[in-house]
Amino acid sequence: MSGITKTGKSIFILAWLALLVWGIYGVFQRFTLGHRLADYGSYVTWGLWVSSYIYFIGLSAGAFLLSALIYVFRLERLERIGKTALFTAAITLVMALITIFFDLGHEWRFYKVFTSPHFSSMMAWMVWLYTAYFILILTELWLILRCDLDRLAREGGALAGLYRVLSLGWNCPEDQEKQKQCHENSIKLLRPLAAFGIPLATAFHGGVGALFATVGARALWHTPLFPILFLIGALVSGGALMLALVAIFPDIGGSEQECKAILSLLGKIVLGLICVDLLLEFAEFFVPLWSGIGPELAGLKEILLGRFWYVFWIFHIGLGSVIPIALLAFRPQSRIAAGLAGVLIAVTYLAVRLNMVIPGLITPELKGVAEAFVQPRLTFTYIPSAFEWSVLAFVVAMGIGIFFIGKRILPLESTPGQLR
Repeated sequence: MSGITKTGKSIFILAWLALLVWGIYGVFQRFTLGHRLADYGSYVTWGLWVSSYIYFIGLSAGAFLLSALIYVFRLERLERIGKTALFTAAITLVMALITIFFDLGHEWRFYKVFTSPHFSSMMAWMVWLYTAYFILILTELWLILRCDLDRLAREGGALAGLYRVLSLGWNCPEDQEKQKQCHENSIKLLRPLAAFGIPLATAFHGGVGALFATVGARALWHTPLFPILFLIGALVSGGALMLALVAIFPDIGGSEQECKAILSLLGKIVLGLICVDLLLEFAEFFVPLWSGIGPELAGLKEILLGRFWYVFWIFHIGLGSVIPIALLAFRPQSRIAAGLAGVLIAVTYLAVRLNMVIPGLITPELKGVAEAFVQPRLTFTYIPSAFEWSVLAFVVAMGIGIFFIGKRILPLESTPGQLR
């Protein structure tokens, strides 16, 4: 954790351990008590975990698309962060899949989507796209790391065996010039895969939005713009996550001058993306609110003025948009400003995903249905329980742990000049 004091590291480790312990307790409750402690019911069937799932999927798609732009379009100014972006995409995808695994009623039957699929199901197509996407990420990671893994295996040490296994037996020439050629050949092989990954990542994350949009009974979701909002949101949150990582770990970006250049360019990209995202949100909200008609009007009012108004106005607009825009616009060269903006956008984007999921469920589809039947589980109110947050804490702690382990043992540093 470059640039952080020893005291800061100790506080971070203690906070991470507390998060992990709380998370492990939540997972224990999940496997022993099922969904009993969750606050959703017969009307509100999706909650924090589904919102977190699409949040992590967005982080993964955004980080992956950034890496694809680097390798496909030879974006040399961001070459240093290419490997880290790919690794981050893999971690956040695993976090998303584990989160949705905990949400499933019969989680151990997930394999049936492969053995007995319904080809007309948007969810089935989405799972197949995830599988292809995950295989693609792992293949790209192996291609970009294989020469360095072989070199580390030959150097010996406690992890030599692990590096040999991860290199899958690949042998890289010992001559320095030939090693350089080996790296360049790996990138040449990776480039078409990354090009294929751009429509794949667009399809699978747009597919998540389409999964919601095809639910015709939910007026808030059933709009043509919904898949596009998911995709732009992925670029915003994933780009912001990478901005935060480069600011917190300057060694990812190379020298101080290189790091500043990367932060400046990434900051401009994220600033532009968040403005586009807000413009699309404005269009989505403005038309029905201006006309005062439309089936989605009740859901939109719930977001803006309802029980969870603060999720939209404080977390999304205030902390996640206004402050980061100001930081990136007026302090573009500051590592602290860029890091804070990246963290704020990446973390608070969960509020956007919550506002996509929850208001669409807490708005009754039939007038009077809430009063027609009265029972504790037949309610249109929902607030995530401590149990739901604890399971999410486990997923977050796990992802952070994997990132730190990977950063420590994997050769994620990129040598500039290999994209030419």
